[in-house]
Amino acid sequence: MNPLTSALLTDLYQLTMLQVYFDRGMTATAVFELFVRKLPPGRRFLVAAGLAQALEFAAGLRFTAEELDWIERSGIFRTGFAERLARLRFTGAIEAMPEGTVFYPNEPIVRVVAPLPEAQLLETRLLNLVHFQTLVATKAAHLRLAAPGKRLIDFGLRRAHGAEAGLLAARASYLAGFDGTATALAGPLFGIPVFGTMAHSFVQAHETEAEAFARFAETFPERAVMLIDTYDTVAGARAALAACPGLKGVRLDSGDLDALSREVRRILDAAGRRDATIFASGNLDEERVRALVSAGAPIDAFGIGTALTTSADAPYLDAVYKLQEYDGRACRKRSTGKATWPGRKQVYRHYDADGAFARDVVTVVGDSQPGEPLLAPVMREGERLPQPDLAEARAHCLSQLARLPKALAYPVEIAPALAALAEEVDRRTLTT
Repeated sequence: MNPLTSALLTDLYQLTMLQVYFDRGMTATAVFELFVRKLPPGRRFLVAAGLAQALEFAAGLRFTAEELDWIERSGIFRTGFAERLARLRFTGAIEAMPEGTVFYPNEPIVRVVAPLPEAQLLETRLLNLVHFQTLVATKAAHLRLAAPGKRLIDFGLRRAHGAEAGLLAARASYLAGFDGTATALAGPLFGIPVFGTMAHSFVQAHETEAEAFARFAETFPERAVMLIDTYDTVAGARAALAACPGLKGVRLDSGDLDALSREVRRILDAAGRRDATIFASGNLDEERVRALVSAGAPIDAFGIGTALTTSADAPYLDAVYKLQEYDGRACRKRSTGKATWPGRKQVYRHYDADGAFARDVVTVVGDSQPGEPLLAPVMREGERLPQPDLAEARAHCLSQLARLPKALAYPVEIAPALAALAEEVDRRTLTT
């Protein structure tokens, strides 16, 4: 079993529901939509990400012989259930916002239309993939806005919650405007630029900093960026200059980054190395980066690790995947604090005279509105449609960030047609 592609990478209740659906012949068309209920603290907008992996999972959905054998031996399901699952494939359609699109709460970013068992089975893994990358892309976009003109590098693999999380965080952060990652596998896998030079252990393995710097520069003359804070940052800067005439830059990983960057900049400039860059890392987050940029610290680039990959200040989104229609009947949930808007929906975006986002309107499909519709077909009859590559998605995201209003957020309007459908569904369900 491949743990990343397995159809068993789901909640057990998805399978128990499928057993009942099969038993009762409930295979009519269902419509599910994935959206986020509310913004977490510290976020003014969201960035859609993870669609490429979600579509890959849907297109490859199938149970292996080993998985079917486990289902048969589990003692949970009826005889013949595994045989039905053996034939199950995703045959439906998906519409979605393009990756990199800025969106807001209660706006569907993915809509799945398929026979009920197929659409139901996608729920857990689609949420898993889209939620995580959307979470990290959103964090990365806020960091990007906090450091305009600065190079941002993902440093988070070692603190990520697993290997897949680290890789997908590299992808999501690059999509949202980061310049690259320290995760080597993200290079060949996604085509993301990779960065890195040395660790403190490399310096400590040598008798002196000067020896460490000289040896590294001899081997990598074009990548001579030296980590200078193993012992004393200011002394390290001078040692790097003495050992490496072709010094490309230095990295600061601890201490008062504002004060140290100014002193190191003075040392580099005095030596005629105004082109040498200063790279900062070490438990950086959005507020600390913004403070350094606002203070005018002469830092050219930042490495962001734990705070990015774990989205430490807002580690989850209230993302859900809800049934909105079954067998032609619009559905909605009315639970306190968790009510949903029914039916198949579209989001229309309006712009002001300068091209900035002005407002969004959510309405039912078929209620054509002025503005730009944000959801478009991405899968039809179980087959993926051509999609932008990661570089194109990144360019789209940066364009979106450039068009944000000054306030970054605004209320999302519910169109009268959608409100009327909700009232109709309520009347029907309150009397049944």
